[in-house]
Amino acid sequence: MAGAGIFLCILLLQCFISTALCNAGFTFTEEPSERAGKSDGYCSRILRAQGTRNEGYNEFRLRVEGDPENYQPGSTYRVTLYASSPAYFRGFTLIALREGREGDKEEDYAGNFQIIDEEDTQFMINCPPAVTESTPRRRTRIQVFWTAPPSSSGCLTLKASIVQKRIIYFQDEGSLTKRMCEKESLYGETTEKPLLDCCACGTAKYRVTFYGNWSEKVHPKDYPRRANHWSAIIGASHSKNYVLWEYGGYASEGIKKVAELGSPVSMEEEIRQKGDDVLTVIKMKAQWPAWQPLNVRAAPSAEFSVDRIRHLMSFLTMLGPSPDWNVGLSAEDLCTKECGWAQRVVQDMIPWDAGTDNGVTYESPNKPTVPQEKIRPLTSLDHPQSPFYDPEGGAITPVARVVVERIARKGEQCNVVPDNVDDIVADIAQEEKEEDDTPETCIYSNWSPWSACSSATCDKGKRMRQRMLKAQLDLSVPCPHTQDFEPCMGPGCSDEEGSTCTMSEWITWSPCSMSCGMGLRSRERYVKQFPDDGSVCTLPTEENEKCIVNEECTPNSCLVTEWGEWDSCSATCGLGMKRRERMVKMPPPDGSICGAEVLEVEKCMMPECHTIPCMLSPWSDWSDCSVTCGKGMRTRQRVLKSPVELGECTEDLEQVEKCMLPECPTDCMVSEWTEWSECNKSCGKGHMIRTRMVKLEPQFGGDSCPETVQRKKCKIRKCNRGGGQGQVNSDEKKRRKEAREKRRSKQGGRQGEETTSPAEHPGCKMRPWSSWTDCTKLCGGGIQERLMTAKKRLKSAQLPSCKDRKEIRACNVYPC
Repeated sequence: MAGAGIFLCILLLQCFISTALCNAGFTFTEEPSERAGKSDGYCSRILRAQGTRNEGYNEFRLRVEGDPENYQPGSTYRVTLYASSPAYFRGFTLIALREGREGDKEEDYAGNFQIIDEEDTQFMINCPPAVTESTPRRRTRIQVFWTAPPSSSGCLTLKASIVQKRIIYFQDEGSLTKRMCEKESLYGETTEKPLLDCCACGTAKYRVTFYGNWSEKVHPKDYPRRANHWSAIIGASHSKNYVLWEYGGYASEGIKKVAELGSPVSMEEEIRQKGDDVLTVIKMKAQWPAWQPLNVRAAPSAEFSVDRIRHLMSFLTMLGPSPDWNVGLSAEDLCTKECGWAQRVVQDMIPWDAGTDNGVTYESPNKPTVPQEKIRPLTSLDHPQSPFYDPEGGAITPVARVVVERIARKGEQCNVVPDNVDDIVADIAQEEKEEDDTPETCIYSNWSPWSACSSATCDKGKRMRQRMLKAQLDLSVPCPHTQDFEPCMGPGCSDEEGSTCTMSEWITWSPCSMSCGMGLRSRERYVKQFPDDGSVCTLPTEENEKCIVNEECTPNSCLVTEWGEWDSCSATCGLGMKRRERMVKMPPPDGSICGAEVLEVEKCMMPECHTIPCMLSPWSDWSDCSVTCGKGMRTRQRVLKSPVELGECTEDLEQVEKCMLPECPTDCMVSEWTEWSECNKSCGKGHMIRTRMVKLEPQFGGDSCPETVQRKKCKIRKCNRGGGQGQVNSDEKKRRKEAREKRRSKQGGRQGEETTSPAEHPGCKMRPWSSWTDCTKLCGGGIQERLMTAKKRLKSAQLPSCKDRKEIRACNVYPC
């Protein structure tokens, strides 16, 4: 009875699917009691209902666009549930479960669904991960988007159940179940190759659109504000016999030129040399700067074709400035296993390394990788200086998204999947559209929006659009008109609902403006097709919504002034920035930092910058360093190829950078000699000295230092000893006697009689030598002096013998 009660609850949950379902007769299979106990889980009861079915269940099918066996983590896929004519269904349930899970808990579910048409589908109230119909009615097809789970999620199963009258078709049966496993990591491996030949018929035409998301707001670390750009995009639709680039392979010379210089010229030559292996060359213009709002600059796009042989599509573009970093697709297969053509492919992109340069930052100097390494994706653990570095090894935030959309099919198609109305309309419209015959040598601005119709009534009128010829690279090839006209009628008169706008999908939400508490985030889209009647498109191109990063944190309260006036725009043309400030009037009472924003920055748009594009040769090799040792300079040049008639080219034709060779030997440097000192004797033989100081010690093997002190003899005059020879001998004897007595007095400890000091001269009593003066220099050679002065002159003394004496000596002669 407990099991029957649980299944009664299941029946009530299914009643919202269809009123016919509640009146229908069902046969329920009773489950074991332990499984019935689990039915009270997250929303697993919806997944285990059993009912009556017939044998024709293959008339219903669950399909993932492109029929992939593996999913790319984080990628978005279109999921379709349809019935083959004349079958139909009234209600449905769609879920995605991890393999081996019962759906008892929220973590059992894989990925996220996105509603395309709210009138047709909605999330189930009692089971939020599941999708069901909005209103019960007869239908043959529903579509939703499904975003795959992150990496390391393993295999999963998409399941559907369908309600038709009295019968439910369940998700555990073949055509309503799709099993997919995670695509193997490309790190260190080669890019996955198509295993099967294409079986599709006819041809298909696609439009590839590149949405750059590399900006200072999303990737703030070391973002190069001045020179950020995407290089010209180059690629092709091709056969499996040709590989433009692949993970685990080596970059060709053309790839190297794109990766390091942003030049697509060599790459295009390589592609065109492949002959029949290439169907279409894909080219898009470079984007300076790398990011601008979509309402300012439309995302670049290009059209290309595929057929049964050349059903792969590859392209690449350089992230500039960077050592050799790029993004792109490699051998994207647009042929489905059902012999049809994929309708839409969306890929988020992270940069990859071409293996030709060793730089680790955006603006690292050129440093070739020798030997060349294999192409590989960048990771967040490559180098601490990398702008994508994350010590926890998290995933790199995508820098771009590429959307490939089928816009037409031609020839007999052999796929068995029926078209929806949108496919048929797109094919017919494209077949009627004229091909663009603009020569590649003519460079135009984008077409302006269509003018208002010249007729305000339902009478036929004309409307006009214009474009500007920016450059004519080959004067021998004429450039088409710059104005375009087409018939029109007044607003509301078109039979084809021409007043409607066709919008692109929303770009992913930006990060929250606050790191704590409530902030704002935004997303953008652009107008893909303006109204045919020339009226203005009023649908919004930008959305803002509140976001909460951390509910538990609360910014400190403080009192601030009103915002000041906006500064003038930082650019004189094109996109710039402006800012405004406010002041903190009262800080938080707890003394903490004020959490309110005091600086606000926003974009500003000035009139479009009109520049003449320059055709330049690749950079030459760097010249030799300007010196043979130490620091010098080196240069490289490139040549202007575009005709002079187009006007002055503002691009640099020469670049200069510093270069460093081994240090140069440095010889010892000394100062000039000082003047000679005075003679150290007042009479007789003496000496004079002069000095010089060391100004720079020798380095890196330079010459050693020369002498810093020099002496030379000097003789002023002969010393006058007084009277005749007898007097000299007598004085000499007396001096010797006094010396002997002084020595005896010191040795015997006796105090002798007062004698004449040895420093005394005949006829004079001299004072003892003074102390040496301080050295005139602390290092590098200085001078010291001392004096002896007369204390008492005897009457018999001659005047010269009692003259004051001075002695000089060198000091601190060691180098500084």
